Amino acid sequence: MKANVWAGRNRLEIQDVPDPQILNARDAIVRVTSTAICGSDLHLVDGYIPTVKKGDVLGHEFMGEVVEVGPGVRNLHVADRVVVPFPIACGACFACQDGLYSVCENSNPNAGMAEKLMGHAPAGIFGYSHMLGGFPGGQAEYVRVPFADVGPIKIEDDLPDEKVLFLSDIFPTGFMGAEMCDIKPGQTIAIWGAGPVGQLAAASAFLLGADRVIVIDRFPYRLRRVQRTGAEVLNYEEVNVLEALRDMTGGRGPDACIDAVGMEAHHPTPAIYAYDRTKQAARMETERPYVLREAIMACRNGGVVSVIGVYGGFVDKFPMGTVMNRSLTIRTGQCHVQRYIEPLLDRIRAGEIDPSFVISHRMPLSEAPRGFELFKHKQDECNKVVLTP
Repeated sequence: MKANVWAGRNRLEIQDVPDPQILNARDAIVRVTSTAICGSDLHLVDGYIPTVKKGDVLGHEFMGEVVEVGPGVRNLHVADRVVVPFPIACGACFACQDGLYSVCENSNPNAGMAEKLMGHAPAGIFGYSHMLGGFPGGQAEYVRVPFADVGPIKIEDDLPDEKVLFLSDIFPTGFMGAEMCDIKPGQTIAIWGAGPVGQLAAASAFLLGADRVIVIDRFPYRLRRVQRTGAEVLNYEEVNVLEALRDMTGGRGPDACIDAVGMEAHHPTPAIYAYDRTKQAARMETERPYVLREAIMACRNGGVVSVIGVYGGFVDKFPMGTVMNRSLTIRTGQCHVQRYIEPLLDRIRAGEIDPSFVISHRMPLSEAPRGFELFKHKQDECNKVVLTP
């Protein structure tokens, strides 16, 4: 089959790879009908996530049609149309029973690798390094889905792929980011990053009752798109974000702040950007945590900092004194998609939200490397790319 594979740092290729096969009783094989490029994929392409190997199939946002099921899968049948969550979860371990699917204790066969870096291992993830399981991803014609009786959700109506595809990752991720803020009526939420996750976090914050949402970014086309949700916007290359947020909130600061950027953040001050950029390039730290630092400094006393941007290892100059002395709460995690996928599908069906508003580009799988270039370098106002095998 054809698949988009990692061929070295900043190199992607469409290659012929072996067709997936049923390996375990709870596996299913899905023929991909739609897949997408995620911002967190760029961390792999840029070489900042360890244990990626040449030939690894990328992609963790996908949906499609079931073409084969193992004998242990009784809730899915051939020809079922499904959306597949990006974390792989067994459904039976301590974490899964507690709704913490992205830290499933049984789905990562390479847990020992992750334990060396993280202390304990998170769940396996499609197309996201051998440290997280080494599972071939969804930017391919077919995918093997482990624990298929737990993750995939059937789409049994005529909702088009584009309305439900993002239930695989970015819609639940944005929603969880907003939910972790414990939003109460009248509150103001600030979000760093006006990419697709930030856009859906903004929409989710309003769904959960936020009075105001302020989104920070530097690309006008992304700021224009997030304004469709009703959010106010700040261009951090034009204003001092900390001063602007204080002015917009009567000097108090936002009630909660969401980091929807993660490890490859940008900073408008060249000297500050060069400091972390150099340390990251030399592998002296794995992150550029400008957004995380600023979100902590901006948040009101006693507020919440919700972190849904991806981080991979260690940060420098983390303002722990601010967190402790100002009674801040930090909440974070890879999204527990299986917890959110059904209630969010209900919201889509009810017409409360259509996540497809984030899509800017559509192209065949064969053009995935070009899609990555557009997305990475913000060319042609690229916001979100959907690929069709």
